[in-house]
Amino acid sequence: MALATRAVRPSAVRALWGSTVGKKAVMAATGVIMLLFLVAHMAGNLKIFFGPTEFNGYAAWLRTIGEPALHNGWYLYIQRTGLVAAVVLHGVAAYQLSRRDIKARPAKYAHTRARASYATRTMRWGGVILGLFIVWHILDLTTLTVNPRGQAEHPYENVVADFRLWWVNVVYITAMLALGLHIRHGFWSAAQTLGAVTKRSDRALKATANVLALVLTAGFVLVPVSVMTGLVD
Repeated sequence: MALATRAVRPSAVRALWGSTVGKKAVMAATGVIMLLFLVAHMAGNLKIFFGPTEFNGYAAWLRTIGEPALHNGWYLYIQRTGLVAAVVLHGVAAYQLSRRDIKARPAKYAHTRARASYATRTMRWGGVILGLFIVWHILDLTTLTVNPRGQAEHPYENVVADFRLWWVNVVYITAMLALGLHIRHGFWSAAQTLGAVTKRSDRALKATANVLALVLTAGFVLVPVSVMTGLVD
């Protein structure tokens, strides 16, 4: 019996992943994981307004999470690995669902719903923009490969050096606007996939999506704007 149970599990996982419902569930679950990270990440970013000592101290503290069970810095590598896995699964599922949608769509369809089409296009292009931004963001503030200062263990100074460059601000703010739209459309879609949307909850969930999108976009954009205006220096 145990052997039979073990033998079924891989095929069940493949069947779930191969189905449209399974891919949407993966997108919803990974979207929730990334959303929780973004809320925590934004809160951490706002510590920059308390000065370099506070911000750099917060960054150093992140490396100590899990000690003594984990060695210094291990938590961050575990977190990054989990987030990369979530991003990859989210992106692959989105791409495959998009391909299925295109194949299933008739060659000529005269009447389309403009609202649904707009949301779909926004999610697709927003996803591409965010994917490229994540790669650049890692190279910029994680590996410090492209950061104009690139000084290890001085994140405050690296962030300020970044946002003193106009083109970095354009890239960052564009990505954050795309993030806001992605959250606005994606939050309700994920809730629907997870079965949380009802006639009674629909309006509240849409309002929550709008608030989350607005707060996260404003919270992230506030940092580069503050550096540009000299509020943070």
